[in-house]
Amino acid sequence: MNVRVDIPTAAPNVPPAIREWLSKDRTLLIDGKWVPAQSGKTFDVTDPATGEVIAKVAEGDKADVDAAVKAARRAFESGPWSKMTPSARGRLLHRIGDLILEHADELAALEVLDNGKPKHVAKAADVTLSADMFHYMSGWATKIEGKSIPISALAAPGSDFFSVTRPEPIGVVGQIIPWNFPLLMAAWKLAPALTTGCTVVLKIAEETPLSALRLGELMQEAGLPDGVVNIIAGFGETAGAALAAHPDVNKIAFTGSTEVGKLIVKAAAGDLKRVSLELGGKSPNIILPDADLSLAIPGANAAIFFNHGQCCNAGSRLFVHRSIFDKVVEGIAAEAGKIKLGHGLDEGTEMGPLISSVQYERVNGFLEAGRTEGAKAISCGNAVPSGKGYFVPPTILTDTNPGMKVVREEIFGPVLVATPFDEVDDALIAEANNTVYGLAAGVWGKDTGRAQQIAHRLRAGTVWVNCYHVFDAALPFGGYKQSGWGREMGQAVLSNYLETKAITTRLGSL
Repeated sequence: MNVRVDIPTAAPNVPPAIREWLSKDRTLLIDGKWVPAQSGKTFDVTDPATGEVIAKVAEGDKADVDAAVKAARRAFESGPWSKMTPSARGRLLHRIGDLILEHADELAALEVLDNGKPKHVAKAADVTLSADMFHYMSGWATKIEGKSIPISALAAPGSDFFSVTRPEPIGVVGQIIPWNFPLLMAAWKLAPALTTGCTVVLKIAEETPLSALRLGELMQEAGLPDGVVNIIAGFGETAGAALAAHPDVNKIAFTGSTEVGKLIVKAAAGDLKRVSLELGGKSPNIILPDADLSLAIPGANAAIFFNHGQCCNAGSRLFVHRSIFDKVVEGIAAEAGKIKLGHGLDEGTEMGPLISSVQYERVNGFLEAGRTEGAKAISCGNAVPSGKGYFVPPTILTDTNPGMKVVREEIFGPVLVATPFDEVDDALIAEANNTVYGLAAGVWGKDTGRAQQIAHRLRAGTVWVNCYHVFDAALPFGGYKQSGWGREMGQAVLSNYLETKAITTRLGSL
């Protein structure tokens, strides 16, 4: 039964087509059909800028995951997907990218209502990069190649063999994505898995299911065969856990917190399924004494406050040479003070709310812990909008020490920890690396040779020099240490979804 949901007037400028789409219960995509959860349960989706319910979505659980895995298995083993040529698969992926661009405005609006980010950001970053991921990966479909290997065959002297490697899709893949970049994370996961010929059960975040469900409709429009991609909305404790432990899933790909990533590994250990993880971060951002502050100050501002600070790679630990520390902190505070908080569909909004009341309480808890431990807080944003939204203004913490909770743990909000340093030396590098994470880092300085030397010594999967948050579908992204296993994007991501088979043939005599 469809239950109509009225979008509150507090959510302005919602396109009529989106209002109509949201007014109907959104269901699960299993074996090419949109179906309710077997339990009949639904859950509310709220606009984090207003706290109001904007949609109802089917709540998938273990039974729905099982049905989706069975559909993905059939599609992998015997459906048309298994017989599709690489060229045809590449064209289909490219068509998905085209459709994302054709529907850019509505996808961006869904991201605003679901996640809270400003529409211009959602359209320029999330939607554009999602389309580019499908376009980029479509080219790899025809370029996944094995090679011939000359072997010595010491145990069979005088024999002649022909040995080759054959890359093959790993099979049925379970993918679990987070709420901070709902559409983009779906694209990062789905595009390479489909490129290699795998089939997928995608578990989407309960906080932000809408854009991925719309993407599922676009993939059907592009001609994706039934069962190749199945989309389950539901909660981590039920749907996510069932997918991670399912015995007929060959591989799990997860993006989210390090704590949940460890649970994923334990769940997957029962049958030793393959696992790739893109997890948390507490990334150092270093401003050297010779840095061009006209670049470094706005760059450091964007490094932490982009997407409300809800980025795993956010430059949340700022190290600034003492000679320019006060100037840099004042500059960042001034830049952050210009940020307009508001609803993402409002004209001029530059920062929306945090995703939920849970995240709101978490971030404010960190701020309180920082104050209790002696940190000085500089609140930078304009007045927080009145109402029910989960707004937290940009904040800079100074007078910290390495043992503080705000320095050690990932906050995942618009909170920057700023620390001065005296020398560009081993101690600076050691402190930058003094974290269990290793996802990203930044270095700012006019002497690019020295900046490169520092970049080489930072234990992080991505290091930006005189820039930050530069992403491209061709660039691999992932972490060292507890920031994950494996890489997203680029050629490197293909290995997440491939098995390598060696085939050796004994040749006869001439």
